[in-house]
Amino acid sequence: MRPGFLKRLRRFGKNESGTATVEFVIVVPAVIFLIASGAEMAMLNIHHGMLERAVDTTVRDIRLSTGATFEHEDVKQTICERAQFINDCESSLKLELIPADPRETMTIKEGTVCEDRIEPISPQYRFTNGQSNELMVMHACAYIDPILPFSHLGAALSDNVEGKYQLFATTAFVQEPQ
Repeated sequence: MRPGFLKRLRRFGKNESGTATVEFVIVVPAVIFLIASGAEMAMLNIHHGMLERAVDTTVRDIRLSTGATFEHEDVKQTICERAQFINDCESSLKLELIPADPRETMTIKEGTVCEDRIEPISPQYRFTNGQSNELMVMHACAYIDPILPFSHLGAALSDNVEGKYQLFATTAFVQEPQ
């Protein structure tokens, strides 16, 4: 080896310029990942909160409107009007309103309402208006687009072919006497 080359190699090894760039390249992707995950979780919480609130206020209207018969499409439209952040709510929301016996254990399997989104929504999927003093359970499910589908969290939340994730809201109420 030539002495000039070794000298330049030693000088290159001692040179500290550019060390901040190496740290930047290592740290910035992690910071961007955390910010993207935080934004995705924030939007998930907003969507879920709006769906819960819309279902609760709609159920309140059903419970207090004694004697009125509510159709599936009316309830669905009311929920969609109140859940403002849910895009394409009319086609992605599915509802289940079923009577329940308060003396027996009732379990609702997650995904029972949302399992088959590709087919058109069946308006009469276990949607039964309650009688006086009857315990009713409403289960709603909506498909939501992730805001950052390319992020790790957005991809992990997407649980179907269309790249959307499911939000559930369940509430119970007693039908007021007529």
